[in-house]
Amino acid sequence: MPPRTDRVVAKKATNVSVRIDLLEAARACGVNLSATLERALIEEIKHSQRRKWREENQEAIAAYNEHVAKRGVFSDGVRSF
Repeated sequence: MPPRTDRVVAKKATNVSVRIDLLEAARACGVNLSATLERALIEEIKHSQRRKWREENQEAIAAYNEHVAKRGVFSDGVRSF
């Protein structure tokens, strides 16, 4: 799980390779590379975790969907939409 952004987390310097044109454009726009990379990594990690969860729970999801298709859900008789 990605670290929460509301608490202080230690940082570590690292080297990354970035296309020259992107780096120059980012610098010209005043983009904070570290903050941008952190946000992108958090989103990528969340996406990966969601995909993994869906894969791991695929059978249960299919079984539930089949159950609902055959029997409906408990609130079918009381909902107004």
